[in-house]
Amino acid sequence: MTLRSTAASTLALAAALLAFAGPVLAQSPAQSGPSYLPYDARRGVFSFAAGLEASLPAVVQVTTLGQSRGPSSDADDPKPYASGSGVIVDAAQGILITNNHVVENGRKFTVDLTDGRLFDAVLVGADKATDIAVLKIVPDGRPLNLKQVQTVDSDTLRTGDLAFAVGYPLGLDQTLTMGVISGLNRSGLGDAVEDYIQTDAAVNSGNSGGPLLDSRGRLIGINTSILSGGMGGGNDGIAFAVPTRIMLYVADQLRAHGEVKRGETGAIFASLTAERAREMRLGIVRGAVVADVAPGSPAERAGLRDDDVVTRIQGRPVANAGSVNATVGVAAPGSSLNVVYLRAGHEATTALTVAAPVEGAVHIGARRVLAYGATLRDLDGEVQVVAVEGGSAAAQGELIAGDIITSVGGAPVADARAAAEALRGSAGATAVEARRNGDTVTVNLEIPLTA
Repeated sequence: MTLRSTAASTLALAAALLAFAGPVLAQSPAQSGPSYLPYDARRGVFSFAAGLEASLPAVVQVTTLGQSRGPSSDADDPKPYASGSGVIVDAAQGILITNNHVVENGRKFTVDLTDGRLFDAVLVGADKATDIAVLKIVPDGRPLNLKQVQTVDSDTLRTGDLAFAVGYPLGLDQTLTMGVISGLNRSGLGDAVEDYIQTDAAVNSGNSGGPLLDSRGRLIGINTSILSGGMGGGNDGIAFAVPTRIMLYVADQLRAHGEVKRGETGAIFASLTAERAREMRLGIVRGAVVADVAPGSPAERAGLRDDDVVTRIQGRPVANAGSVNATVGVAAPGSSLNVVYLRAGHEATTALTVAAPVEGAVHIGARRVLAYGATLRDLDGEVQVVAVEGGSAAAQGELIAGDIITSVGGAPVADARAAAEALRGSAGATAVEARRNGDTVTVNLEIPLTA
């Protein structure tokens, strides 16, 4: 079945190429230009190799090693436990980008180059919210002679552009696959800073952290995840990449500070659903609803209120709450964001300032409280998590929307205010017990010691 499907896709691609071939074949090689498919006159074939070949040496295999387990474990001999891909973006400094989940909990890292050389690498920094990590290759006396990719602004992409994924999937050597940009600004897949590029270029286990390239071999994104309907978790033609717009900001922050310094607005956003749109008598189903505004926050000063529906931010259309979180998540503290919103069916604009984060921030509103990125409310005598802000302590502790919090630090909590106050009074790793889908789970929130 898989082979037949693959063959059908190949035939379809061949037919598409032939459909465009007429104008190309009618031209001499010297006349072919950017408006035509790349043609290798010497070999008589259509090929993107000339544009891609220079970038391929910059794509590396990343192996993460951690302490082995068992009675014979040797703490000084870490064992490989994760493997992925990466791409060199600064050859002079030996800097490469990969995914956070490729290097997470690693003690040592190695990088395999396409020419067969193997180097150690050190972790410069990682950001769980965007799944981006930065590694630096450690020189060992040999000339590095590294290659790097050229980076292009992902905001210039259009649905239908060709895209190429490069990496080391399923234990294979470097592999190149082709597809198209299937969609842009994808979010809502989890509690993270999400504004993904969607592509149907084949991406599988091992491709994580590798580059998504345009037809000229320029970096447009970092492959990070797939959606799979099969039991084996294989490629179903839906893959997601972190766009360079986000990747570059995060990488610069990690190189400068070792972490990403994010600001906050004091507003919590929920995705506009069809059901909510009908309740609000709106003629749209895309947007982010203001769920709560913290007293004295930048959002309150900007004039935002509960139930306002944000439709554009910084000139970009808002698909859901993830669109807003992604823009705020890569905005430097102190910056101002232009926001277009609907209130009672009328459009308005405002300037929303991104404030420097307040350590141990707990804001108590009229109907909800915000504690370390988690919005809590009272629901039928229980404490429900309404939303979790991407990149926050709550998100990193894996608290999720819908959880019912029953205790904080081992002490029961009666309402949202009590839960927030208990968190405010905590420091370090704090155990939060919650009910999730009928099961009891315990998550650990890292509360700043200065709280």
